[in-house]
Formats: sequence, C-alpha cells, structure tokens
Amino acid sequence: MRAVIQRVSGASVTVNGGAPRTIGAGVVVLLGVRDTDTLAICPKLAQKCAGLRIFDDAEGKLNLSAEDLGLSALVVSNFTLYGNTKKGKRPSFIAAAKPPLAVDAYEAFVAELRKTRLAHVETGEFGAEMQLTLTNDGPITIVIDTDEWK
Repeated sequence: MRAVIQRVSGASVTVNGGAPRTIGAGVVVLLGVRDTDTLAICPKLAQKCAGLRIFDDAEGKLNLSAEDLGLSALVVSNFTLYGNTKKGKRPSFIAAAKPPLAVDAYEAFVAELRKTRLAHVETGEFGAEMQLTLTNDGPITIVIDTDEWK
C-alpha cells in the first residue's frame, strides 16, 4: 500500500457533488492499494499514519502526532498513487489493485484508523468522483510505501 500523508489545518472532500465531508486540523491520507497487497498490513499502516510525529511540540520540534493531539483524519482512496510513468507520457495503472481487493483494503484501513485515538475519521468514497480541498500546513507531506517494509 502507498499512503501520502499531509499535515493540514483543514480539509474536505465532496463526493459526487454532495455535501462536503470536512475535518479541521489533522491529516489527509491519500491511500493507494497495490495488486499484491494483503489486508494484513492495514493495522500497521493505520497505526503509522495516526502516530506519525509531524506536529510541533512546545519547542517547535516535530514530536507530536495527530493521535497525540486528538486531531482528525480524512482518508481518500487514490489508485493513481500506483501510476507508472516509466514509458511514455500516459501513466500505466496496472499495479493498482482492483475490486474487491482495493475496496476491502481501503475499508480495512479506515476501520483500523478509527480504532486509534484520532478524534474523528472522515472518508471519501471508493471509486467515486471526488473533489478534495485542503490547506497543507507546513507544508508537511510524507509518503509511506509498505513495500519498503519487506
């Protein structure tokens, strides 16, 4: 799995033109699932995302997590994180997982994230047309690729 985590002062996602799903300060997680992933990695990745120390402590050092501060998370599925640009100008998405694996992994990750000490977890909707608005705070953006953990 690949997760792009951004520290935000606020974010929202609109799904299929509906009402915005909004969070205040916290993290936005763009989540991509690879065709070789398993659900077993979801708990560890969720803990890592919630516990990333990317927020300032009293001394201005990145020593606190969204979980430590009781902040929120917005999770949006994003198969394009597995876009391969090795050849040509059109990305290939062949490594991105397809349903049912992609849906199951996304839902399992969200369920695990909701078990953490985050104040609130909001989501987009898998496979839907979405518009994401966020204010990246810092800017701080971290990329986690679980393939690197092997």
